[in-house]
Amino acid sequence: MLELRPSCENCNKSLPPASLDARICSYECTFCASCVADVLENVCPNCGGGFVPRPVRPSYNWKGNNFLGADPPSTTIKHRPVDTAIHATFAARLRTIPPQNR
Repeated sequence: MLELRPSCENCNKSLPPASLDARICSYECTFCASCVADVLENVCPNCGGGFVPRPVRPSYNWKGNNFLGADPPSTTIKHRPVDTAIHATFAARLRTIPPQNR
C-alpha cells in the first residue's frame, strides 16, 4: 500500500493523508502540485517519470479494515530540495515526452 508521505520532498509543504495537492510518481516520490508544475515540469527528479494525484485513503472503516486507522500514513519526512539548475537540464530531455512513453 502507499506510504502516504507527509510532505513535499522539495518545499516540505505539509501533505496530510486527505490532501488533494499531493502528487506521486510510480516510486511514490511525493511532491505538492505547485512544485510539480512550477519547478519539476512534471518530471520526477529521482526517476524521470511523471506525476499523478495521490489517492486519498479512507478515514472511515467502510469495508474490510482498509482505512487510515488500520494503515496510518508515514511519518518519515523526506525533504530533499531539488537543485533547480541540475533539474532543468535533466527535465529538458524528458518534459516533451509524455510520461507514459518515457
